[in-house]
Amino acid sequence: MQSQPHSQPHSEPQRYTRVLSIAGSDSGGGAGIQADLKTFAALGCYGMTAITALTAQNTLGVSAIHGVPPEMLKAQLCAVFDDIGVDAVKIGMLHAPDIVRTVAWALKHYRVQQVVLDPVMVATSGDALITPMTVQVLVDELFPLATVITPNLDEAALLLSRPIEAAHELEAAARDLLAKGALAVLLKGGHLPGTEVADLLVSGPGPALRLASPRINSRNTHGTGCTLSSAIAAYLALGEPLERAVVLARSYILQAIEQGADVYTGAGHGPLNHGFAPLSQRKNARV
Repeated sequence: MQSQPHSQPHSEPQRYTRVLSIAGSDSGGGAGIQADLKTFAALGCYGMTAITALTAQNTLGVSAIHGVPPEMLKAQLCAVFDDIGVDAVKIGMLHAPDIVRTVAWALKHYRVQQVVLDPVMVATSGDALITPMTVQVLVDELFPLATVITPNLDEAALLLSRPIEAAHELEAAARDLLAKGALAVLLKGGHLPGTEVADLLVSGPGPALRLASPRINSRNTHGTGCTLSSAIAAYLALGEPLERAVVLARSYILQAIEQGADVYTGAGHGPLNHGFAPLSQRKNARV
């Protein structure tokens, strides 16, 4: 008598938690889509990209920028959305008005629910990464579509046309960004002097959430903004509410800075240690 083959138990189809980075490429690997992909992988997510610009850069700065045509950006976005889909989107460097409008079209067309907008305008080295005429288009088109925006003080100063020079100015600045159409603002205070780094999360008329930690002494801070925003997007994709996603993302980046503080990579601002404790890629039941 022949034995019957064992039947496999029925299992629900699975998929990875999917996060898309819409940003520029950093040839030095410390910021931009390279930092985003490392962060997504470290937090157990499946990362995808739509490249907005190519940059020639290293730890010393940016030497050249080549923008991707809007049609090519749209083709990348459609290719990802139509086939794989996304659970969250992180937006970084958008250098021109037509690029901003292309991204806004995709977010509305595909009804993206979780969006983290890092209004990248100035590199760690001080190099400008966005044209002035693009700033207003960014505010008008993308602020209302973003779950949270994550400017640093230099970027907030450009958006508000005024400097932010003290900790007591953070909340007023964050609420003025809300008044420009943002749904929530994580204003990063790392550029302020002192032994403590304090960030402020503001959403709606409720009280602000202040997040503070001791400053880590490190020259390796290239890509911190990219990494934080992509970590927030990853945690939102994994189902965390905004406040919890920000807290977890901030914890991740502080450890990435600390774990990479004593490493020499290049002669300037080196990268973080994104992979200090990588997680296995998460699988979710297909919906």
